[in-house]
Amino acid sequence: MPRFSVIVPVYKVQAYLHACLESVLEQSCSDLEVIAVDDCSPDASGAIADEFAARDKRVRAVRLPENVGLGRARNVGLEHATGDYVLFLDSDDTLTPGALQAITDRIEETGGPDVLVYDYARTYWTGEAVRNQYADRLTQDGPAPFALADRPEILQLLMVVWNKAYRRAFIEEQGFTFPPGYYEDTPWTYPVLMSARTIATLDRVCVHYRQRRRGNILGTTSRAHFDVFDQYDRVFAFLDAHPDLASVWRPLLFRRMVEHFATVFTNPDRLARGTRPDFLRRARAHYRRYRVPGAPVAARDRLRHGLVRLGSHRTYRSLAAAMRLVRRVRGFTDRLRRTARAAVLQAHYRVQLRLPVRADRAVFSSYWGRGYGCNPGALEAAFRAHAPHVATAWIAGPEHHHTLPSGTRALSPGTAAYWTALARSKYLVNNVNFDRRLVKRPGQVVIQTQRGTPLKKMGLDLQDRPAAARGQDFDQLLRSVDTWDYVLSANRHSTLVWERVYPSAYTTLEYGCPRNDAFHRASSQDVARVRESLGIPEDATAILYAPTHRDYRRTQRCALDLERVLRRLGTDFVVLARAHPLHRTPFAQGTGRVVDVSDHPSVESLCLAADVLVTDYSSLMFDYANLDRPIVIHADDWEAYEASRGTYFDLRTSPPGAVARSEDELIDIFTTGHWRGSRSAQLRAAFRERFCPYDDGRAAERVVRHVVLGEDEEARSVREVPLAGPRPEPADERVGPRA
Repeated sequence: MPRFSVIVPVYKVQAYLHACLESVLEQSCSDLEVIAVDDCSPDASGAIADEFAARDKRVRAVRLPENVGLGRARNVGLEHATGDYVLFLDSDDTLTPGALQAITDRIEETGGPDVLVYDYARTYWTGEAVRNQYADRLTQDGPAPFALADRPEILQLLMVVWNKAYRRAFIEEQGFTFPPGYYEDTPWTYPVLMSARTIATLDRVCVHYRQRRRGNILGTTSRAHFDVFDQYDRVFAFLDAHPDLASVWRPLLFRRMVEHFATVFTNPDRLARGTRPDFLRRARAHYRRYRVPGAPVAARDRLRHGLVRLGSHRTYRSLAAAMRLVRRVRGFTDRLRRTARAAVLQAHYRVQLRLPVRADRAVFSSYWGRGYGCNPGALEAAFRAHAPHVATAWIAGPEHHHTLPSGTRALSPGTAAYWTALARSKYLVNNVNFDRRLVKRPGQVVIQTQRGTPLKKMGLDLQDRPAAARGQDFDQLLRSVDTWDYVLSANRHSTLVWERVYPSAYTTLEYGCPRNDAFHRASSQDVARVRESLGIPEDATAILYAPTHRDYRRTQRCALDLERVLRRLGTDFVVLARAHPLHRTPFAQGTGRVVDVSDHPSVESLCLAADVLVTDYSSLMFDYANLDRPIVIHADDWEAYEASRGTYFDLRTSPPGAVARSEDELIDIFTTGHWRGSRSAQLRAAFRERFCPYDDGRAAERVVRHVVLGEDEEARSVREVPLAGPRPEPADERVGPRA
């Protein structure tokens, strides 16, 4: 008897069925059966299911003599199921890699619950994947398993059948089956969750829910959408048959019913124009039939409840027209307000430009206002330490103000204080360019810190790289470059690149990389504290996985199956997964040994916590080399990256450590120990000598002493400083990285 029965109803999905079935059969957990139920599909879907059944004995193709609909096709699948747990997967959706193993692990952790609820992400034809907005309801914190009454917020999730694993014995004991018609998930999901004695959650995306441009059943205009009324009749009939459940859940299910009716009605693609009044009349009848007196309604839902309660299409059209008018007036008013505010702020800025520049003021920012850190952060701290007479301010969005140190004034972009600071501060420090409306004044000093050592092409070198340039205004770029007074450089390679791709009259300060000062000042106790804060077990080997952005891809994806990698490496390893700042979603999926650190405010702290860095072409490798800890390069798409972005040298021939060209090669590098072998150490030493010659913990101090205090001689003498000395060891102070 298999662990899982995956039931896939099949109808008119020939373009998607291959991907669906392969996503199941390629799971690392192979203890499964697939029951593909061909619902008399008129296309090649049935033949595709037969092909899979012929080549993989785990697949059983069941062909129905006539089309019976999604619900009844699932019932046929249930009749053939023999697994301990049953999963339903729509034939245009897919399981994510490692999903069944994660489900297995969670089932075992929680003692075999009746129902396990897991997460999904909507995937679009553009390649974009967006996780369920209510994912926080799936937290694994707290007791597990639990009853629905202990965590009723589970009912706020999308009430579908395919985001759950069901214990088959429980389903058979309760006699649950699917009804005919549209919205068949509704009278299945609510009774199942209410009846389950034990429920558990898995905070992981296990299903990719395909959002088809056309052809989705619920996006088809049809009178079949009236089936929603019959489905809720079945839900309330179940409650009537179980009075103990009705007393608890009837008010909530009444609210959900009303919201569902309103959603169907207000969706422009579901109901034909002539059927809309009839739909509202039916909705009003159900409202009166199942209404629970005194049931609270949230303020944001009162209009939708009023629509269903009144049941008047004419009233709805009048309200809808009024709301459209209100939105238009509000939009016009908002645009007028924004225009007026911008004009007032620019007038304020012009006034401030006429006032004296203040030599005791410095303003900092990094990464377009994302928060405190990088080279500007290191310089801001050095200003406070070595030039305390200069008051510092930091430009960041309000959501990032909590990252600022207490001695630094927070400035929000676009405010009057922001424009005052830009107009009157003597020192302006950034790792990107400031607002293009900035007017550089005589007496102001602009320090461009850059964002590390360049491997990929930058600046004017992108003129023949349209995929990477993405509409870059090179004339505006050069105008910004002309405002720079100083450019920081970590090494000779960087200096030669910066002065060529950003040509202007600035002075290059080849003093080292300020953000790397933290690596030379941290102690073993600091490392231990960071690891503890991240939840890294004391004896675990922490891998920091930090890939870079791909210009040639419309959407970004994780090049590694991190859970598969960890399974192959064993329980002594954990992964700190950090997505690039330009990525909308993290790579990690919430399992115990893959820790999502994409939003961690300090990448330097993450480097200190890690025993080894795995990256592709990120400039983080140049920084991490200061720690003299292993670095492994995963260069699975070097040719594509080189063709689209371009690089300044071939990383494969001058790497900081072992190079993997595939996921299997990466696993092999770790399992054989090459990641920390003598050859890797030799490569790392040569890499450090080339790219980290000035990093000794005092780069930021040297910049401040030269630019602010005018101590030229000391600043120049740093070029004779040898390669950095002691670096913090891992937390347990053993020699070398963890095995």
